[in-house]
Amino acid sequence: MAYRKIREIGDPCLKKKCRPVTEFDERLHALLDDMKETLRMAEGAGLAAPQVGILKRAIVVNLGDNKMLELVNPTIIKTEGSSIEAEGCLSVPGKAGEVERPTKVTVIAYDRFGKRFEYTGEGINARCLCHECDHLDGILYVEKVIRFVDVEE
Repeated sequence: MAYRKIREIGDPCLKKKCRPVTEFDERLHALLDDMKETLRMAEGAGLAAPQVGILKRAIVVNLGDNKMLELVNPTIIKTEGSSIEAEGCLSVPGKAGEVERPTKVTVIAYDRFGKRFEYTGEGINARCLCHECDHLDGILYVEKVIRFVDVEE
């Protein structure tokens, strides 16, 4: 596992739509492992492949308690509820803003071996899934901000 440099706002990679993963091989496994290590070191909630310069549809989400969820080719299939909460992004350091997101999200995705699964996240996990899936389509949260909020140092 290796730490990968996190791309920041202004990097063209963050504005591009990612390609689906078609090969579930050692290169994908290495990418997912590196993304998890990068996310741990950055102490973030989630990370998408374009944030480390790779235009593939892969994300990792920190579920807490040293548990990481890997999602390859995720697709949101169901949403419930709505809340406006502050969120930030590792690619937009020093900023936070209120964004409206669903309170419950169900996705279908594939694991690193190509096995399809369904996952439902609530609260912060639902917010994170939406945020990271947006990254895969070249959308940054700052494009959805209702208002920016002060960032605690």
